[in-house]
Amino acid sequence: MSKLVQCVPNFSEGRDQRVIDLLVSTARGVPDVTLVDHSSDTSHNRSVFTLVGSPEGVAEAAFRLCKIASENIDMTKHTGEHPRMGATDVIPFIPVKDCTTGECIELCKKVAKRINDELDIPIFLYEDACTSEDRRNLASVRKGQFEGMPKKLLQEEWAPDYGERKIHPTAGATAVGVRFPLIAYNVNLGTSDINIANSIAKTVRGSSGGFKFVKGIGVMLEDRNIAQVSMNMVNYEGTPIYRVFEMIKMEAERWGVPVIGSEIVGLTPAKALIDCAEYYLKIEDFDYRTQVLENHLLD
Repeated sequence: MSKLVQCVPNFSEGRDQRVIDLLVSTARGVPDVTLVDHSSDTSHNRSVFTLVGSPEGVAEAAFRLCKIASENIDMTKHTGEHPRMGATDVIPFIPVKDCTTGECIELCKKVAKRINDELDIPIFLYEDACTSEDRRNLASVRKGQFEGMPKKLLQEEWAPDYGERKIHPTAGATAVGVRFPLIAYNVNLGTSDINIANSIAKTVRGSSGGFKFVKGIGVMLEDRNIAQVSMNMVNYEGTPIYRVFEMIKMEAERWGVPVIGSEIVGLTPAKALIDCAEYYLKIEDFDYRTQVLENHLLD
């Protein structure tokens, strides 16, 4: 296997273990693909899978998973803290080895067309695969969520890239795209006041004047009775994790609230964490490429 592609489908189900197990078994049953990670969250009511394999393998896995999700997740009954518009909410492809962004774009278009042709789910292309700049940002595409999508699709500028101007009655709509490695990073606050999390999220996210490569919202983790700043960091080189973490700590202190922990959902590039270690340990003249043992082993 020479070319390697990563695919990170997100499903609007994080509570029903039967459905989650079905998705896991489906992913593991596709040749030339490895399910390297999966995580589910009950408050977000969402599961995130990370697949790595050949282009053909991840394309087949993405379709099969979308089919299983459409047959087992009813969006008319879905509730959760995370924004969503479909049973399979988003399917991003990321080039990993010997595969270009252009090749991934062609791959994602084939998957998008097949999903629409065979499952009748409308598809939007986003990020590097977008057909217009107003569709590059996933938040813009998903705005209105499942409940508002039927009216949105009737707007002149929001015809799906694949499919008719109507959602699938229970599976909604899906975004398929190609992007830079994304880090799903959340910071937990020592408070149950969701307004504080919302205020801090507004401070750090790029759309409201914060960090260019950060998307963020405040969510409530009902099972722990704490508020969380939930973020997607779309370019960890442009905006490193430690910079956002320090800003959140500083903003939380203004409210008299501690940061009690943080989490990474799914996988992250090693360099993103090494950058944090380099910052907090104040390591001088550190070379990630030559001073990390695993880099030599992988070579």
